[in-house]
Amino acid sequence: MAIKDFFTHDDRFDRFCWHPFTFELVGLAYAFFTIILIAFNLSEFADFKSMMALRVFYIEATVAAFLIYFIRPTRFMLLLRVIIQMVFLSWWYPDTYELNRILPNLDHLFAACEQAVFSCQPSLLFSEYVPWGWFSELMCLGYVSYFPLMTLLLLYYFFRRYDEFPMAAFVMLASFFAYYLIFIFLPVTGPQFYYLAVGTDNIAQGIFPNIGDWFLTHSERMAAPGWSDGFFYHLLDITHDAGERPTAAFPSSHVGITTVVLLLARRTHCRWLTLVVLPFYVLMCLSTVYIYAHYAIDAIAGLLTGVLFYYAALRAHRFIALHNNKFI
Repeated sequence: MAIKDFFTHDDRFDRFCWHPFTFELVGLAYAFFTIILIAFNLSEFADFKSMMALRVFYIEATVAAFLIYFIRPTRFMLLLRVIIQMVFLSWWYPDTYELNRILPNLDHLFAACEQAVFSCQPSLLFSEYVPWGWFSELMCLGYVSYFPLMTLLLLYYFFRRYDEFPMAAFVMLASFFAYYLIFIFLPVTGPQFYYLAVGTDNIAQGIFPNIGDWFLTHSERMAAPGWSDGFFYHLLDITHDAGERPTAAFPSSHVGITTVVLLLARRTHCRWLTLVVLPFYVLMCLSTVYIYAHYAIDAIAGLLTGVLFYYAALRAHRFIALHNNKFI
């Protein structure tokens, strides 16, 4: 694609995008839903004005980007619309903590379930059985590959399968917001927060106390295990410090979204793309447990829901397209 093609008229607009259905709709629906949720629980949120203001800003930015594309449809503007949505995801994720911390924590139930399934706590033991620095770096690499993998996948669709680019964006964003909805109503923080709150001695003995509303006022987490001087370990620390909150453990959206990325890669029938994504996918499934981010049952649930959300989003996209007499 030549540079001038980015700024010339997008013929896809004439064929498909005359109606307001876009991948932004899932984000807008989520924004309006959470606005209603906050409005009915104002007394529970000390900073509800900022929460509302940020949602208004998101709606304004999303609508403005779409209207600019509608007035001057270019490939660049379509790409920019997707970039805006992806950037906002880094804000929507920690926002689930602001919404769910008013509910009692459920980690004691999930840690107990983990114990019942595996007769141990895999997250607590994994790094002890595999303590090597090089393995730690592989785990950290796998975890921090999250957004780079999504970026690679979306850019591949944009440059090589342009007509399917909005579909790929829709599937990915719909999957994200499906996870965020779960996280709002299922306050599970994962081992890195829960283990620290109750003590690893209790965890090792199979004692999982109910800590109620502890995370209403606490957000301290355990440091990740492994080689603390490693390059990817430092990258992991930076990403955790920037956006990690005691939220969003079950199911693992890292595993789930990477599952969606892998399935979208396979859909292209591009062998090199699938072969690039696959090893990082395996690392992601392992690393979420290794670095204390998730219980093993979270990772398994992430895999299963990733497959479910992928096919559900594809069907939803196809249904809306057919409803508007458009075949995308």
